[in-house]
Amino acid sequence: MTEFRSPLQAQIVQWFVAPGDTVRTGDVLVILEAMKMEHEVRATDDGRVTELLFAASTVPVVISGIAGDTVNEGDLLLNSEHISTGLRWDGAEKIQDSGQEDVPGHRPSDAAAAVLRADLQRVVDRHAFTFDASRPEAVAKRHALGQRTARENIADLCDEGSFIEYGALAVAAQRSRRSEDDLMRNTPADGMVTGIGSINSLIHGPEASRTVVMAYDATVLAGTQGMRNHAKTDRMLGIALDQKLPVVLFAEGGGGRPGDTDMPIVAGLHVSTFASYARLSGQVPVIGIVSGRCFAGNAALLGCSDVIIATRSSNIGMGGPAMVEGGGLGVFKPEQIGPGSVQHRNGVIDILVEDEARAVAAARHYLSFFQGRTRDWITPDPLALRTVVPENRLRVYDTRAAMAGIVDAGSLLELRTGFGIGIHTALARIEGRPVGLMANNPLHLGGAIDADAADKAARFMQLCNAHGLPLVSLVDTPGFMVGPDIEEKAQVRHVSRLFVTAASLRVPYFSIVLRKGYGLGAMGMTAGGFHAPVFNVAWPTGEFGAMGLEGAVRLGYRKELEAVPEGPQRQALYDKLVAQQYANGSALNMAATLEIDAVIDPADTRVWLARGLASSRVRERTAGFVDTW
Repeated sequence: MTEFRSPLQAQIVQWFVAPGDTVRTGDVLVILEAMKMEHEVRATDDGRVTELLFAASTVPVVISGIAGDTVNEGDLLLNSEHISTGLRWDGAEKIQDSGQEDVPGHRPSDAAAAVLRADLQRVVDRHAFTFDASRPEAVAKRHALGQRTARENIADLCDEGSFIEYGALAVAAQRSRRSEDDLMRNTPADGMVTGIGSINSLIHGPEASRTVVMAYDATVLAGTQGMRNHAKTDRMLGIALDQKLPVVLFAEGGGGRPGDTDMPIVAGLHVSTFASYARLSGQVPVIGIVSGRCFAGNAALLGCSDVIIATRSSNIGMGGPAMVEGGGLGVFKPEQIGPGSVQHRNGVIDILVEDEARAVAAARHYLSFFQGRTRDWITPDPLALRTVVPENRLRVYDTRAAMAGIVDAGSLLELRTGFGIGIHTALARIEGRPVGLMANNPLHLGGAIDADAADKAARFMQLCNAHGLPLVSLVDTPGFMVGPDIEEKAQVRHVSRLFVTAASLRVPYFSIVLRKGYGLGAMGMTAGGFHAPVFNVAWPTGEFGAMGLEGAVRLGYRKELEAVPEGPQRQALYDKLVAQQYANGSALNMAATLEIDAVIDPADTRVWLARGLASSRVRERTAGFVDTW
């Protein structure tokens, strides 16, 4: 004989067995009610009931508030025979522990679990309105434009099965003017898909890969910003800031939505989304992606991103055609406002790609630099670096060849390639470690640094500094660009950004002088001075001076040159003096006077950088500074 006792104080609502009944494992024996909640007591083994000790309600259980006998915790409920281990109820506790971790009878059968209950079916049916399959016409129109849906982009960006969606059941705040069925069918998710997914988890693991992903849906009310999708955005941005998660925003859309009526507002300028998005700057990586039209509020969010990735067919502007026309500024087609080619050239677009698939691939690549080191890499041929700089010191060359030869093969990701072309900026890896890489461009102004190049480099340093990426600078510059025309562009303010930015760096900085290291420009490329970097080394082709050698001779030896008759004799003296200046400013001489740390074999550059990175550290954040521009 086995005794079974109540697990809690309760009332007996209904017995499902009587003395003499045979029960099988998992059968419900009795229902107890406590605090208006029902608890099932189930058999955990096959057996036969011999005695019931309490009475149940005589009224059907479906009638609320009617109950039978009251039992206390530990009261004997029934006796049975041939039930070996006792009973279980549906809470977190057991009357008696069966001693079995997995008793099949404690769970519904697979067949029963596969059948959707009415409450779950309603949820499934409601979510179906949010999926692309429920809107074939809208999807077809999107595909006809050569573009993907918001959900297709998210599926491509996130690792398979990793995306969990927040706020999927939202609809436009227009219940006062539209039916619920209309809103469900035509304003799914209020035109914005938001959630958290994993990106690059196979490389960097599940924890480092979690990312907030938000995508305006251009097929829903033109991707405009409504009350509910603002609320969704704010929710996700709060999570991103609190949990320090990166953010990827697909920003296509037409800005603020005037049609939302379910709110007593006038202008709606109290929206917190823009400040919340901006607050992430420097805290977590923030990536904006655009394909198609991105105007007004959508563009404002995009502009606050660390990096902007856009397709050639994109249009980006702080006001779309309607706003431009409303301001009395003329009538324009959307394609005339901020086309991709223009926004790439002026620096708005960091990475210009052909289509959304490449935009997503670029986003995954960019984000990987902020997710940690990689264990595997391919080393380029180090000997190729020996021939990057021509033997002829006056011959131009492409410093991107040096960049590619220094970093892990396939890791280089150039940023802002259409803007500030006097300096190349890129993210890359050296032996799996992410770094920021800058290089002067001798193909533009001989490598002289103009305002755009300085702005590009300064912002890049800020980006790397904010997210803890060491900086590597490849120097080949005759200095800052000078002249009346350049000064009209506020050159003084722009180039000084290099100094104030570098002075606040917390990340390790490494400089390699490839050829020309002249004047203030070279100092700007070496974090403010030749001894500011962790190390400052030169290739054998390095040459140095307070200014360009030729200019130094013309200014410093003007009297001597004017004393010689104009013609071959003066030219010979000039050439001699230049050669003397070159010998004096050679890399070997600079190293001998300790103005640089070493002259190295170009083939050893990766070795120097790998060892330097291994022995350096990122310091704590310092106080902010006032940007010069």
